[in-house]
Amino acid sequence: MEHLIAPSVYFTVSLRHAGDDLLVLEIERLRAAVRQTRAERPFQIRAWVVLPDHLHCIWDMPVGDADFVGRWRRIMRRFAVSLPKGPRRLAQIAGGERGVWARDFHAERIGSPALMQARLTALAADPARHGLVERAEDWPFSSFARRFVSDMA
Repeated sequence: MEHLIAPSVYFTVSLRHAGDDLLVLEIERLRAAVRQTRAERPFQIRAWVVLPDHLHCIWDMPVGDADFVGRWRRIMRRFAVSLPKGPRRLAQIAGGERGVWARDFHAERIGSPALMQARLTALAADPARHGLVERAEDWPFSSFARRFVSDMA
């Protein structure tokens, strides 16, 4: 009999415009999109860090359900449509764009404990690597900061 294991997946998802700060400015809208999607299509959040213009996370998917792409599409769509109507950003006007998210995102199945540890370490260190804080644990939009964990659950 085959042993079923819930797959873990690492993601990097970016806004269309590098240098934007929409994700941290609108963190409550992002949290609401995640909560609503998890209520409909459950998954476990192992780790998450939200930076101004991109995010990284690791999800543990339910056994027998590897549709992480569908879940991300729901989160991305919910976040985008929740944003207030108003003047489009200058860069979007110049480029004739309307979208919030980059067209593609990086997803990688984690198949070993060593890869999991490497991804967790990189994810935790990212706010400091980008110069947003001196100590990674001081970044408020990270599962490595206590106040963030309960908000994303």
